[in-house]
Amino acid sequence: MRKVQKYKATIHPQGLELPVDITLERRQDTRFGMTGRRVTLRLPTGVTADAIRQQLSALEVWVCKVFEEKPALKEAFSEKIYRSGDVLEVGGRRYILQVNIETRGTHTAKMNGNMISLQISDRSTPLNRTKAIKSLLSRVVAGDFYPEIRRRVQDWNDRTFRQHIQSINLKYNHSNWGSCSARNNVNLSTRLLFAPVEVQDYVILHELAHLVELNHSDRFWALVAQHMPDYEEKERWLKKNRHLCDF
Repeated sequence: MRKVQKYKATIHPQGLELPVDITLERRQDTRFGMTGRRVTLRLPTGVTADAIRQQLSALEVWVCKVFEEKPALKEAFSEKIYRSGDVLEVGGRRYILQVNIETRGTHTAKMNGNMISLQISDRSTPLNRTKAIKSLLSRVVAGDFYPEIRRRVQDWNDRTFRQHIQSINLKYNHSNWGSCSARNNVNLSTRLLFAPVEVQDYVILHELAHLVELNHSDRFWALVAQHMPDYEEKERWLKKNRHLCDF
């Protein structure tokens, strides 16, 4: 049996440069998709290089159509430009940004009141600067929200499963909204801070349920439904609006 093969590529729909994750696997058809800030292309094992190039061209056309139908999704894939005076709104809080490009080797950020001051190295490329700013904003805003999030996680745990929690962490994670390790570490993505409180509560409850059931068995979902019968509505919100949840 041939193993799954993975490759990287880029496409350029409507002037954007988008990374593509290509997967060659045992399948009969070709599938296009978008997940997070990446485009995916899944193909049958054994396809030729010419076939892959043809499918990349078709994928680019498909992405253009998706952007025409969902302009907000295109905005999520566009790199943001941060300038001094910009206002960042997260969870009902407003932060004023001060962005300084300086001759320095590293990027740093600090908060003073509702002002976030960013010192960005002039040695990095514009794309890397944007990535650095997003990461810095995530770290600073996480520190501002952490006491509240920690309190809510502990409150939900006290009202539901009453399990030991080793640590509660806010991380800039794009692959999932949250996770729970076998060592009882509860991790939540800072991107979740852009979601409504009730959606945040669902993800908190979801991860706490993993303290009892580490898998996604029927028993796990029964635990979630017991404490939040309408959890599927929250899941739909996350799926529909994930492109709005980012720095």
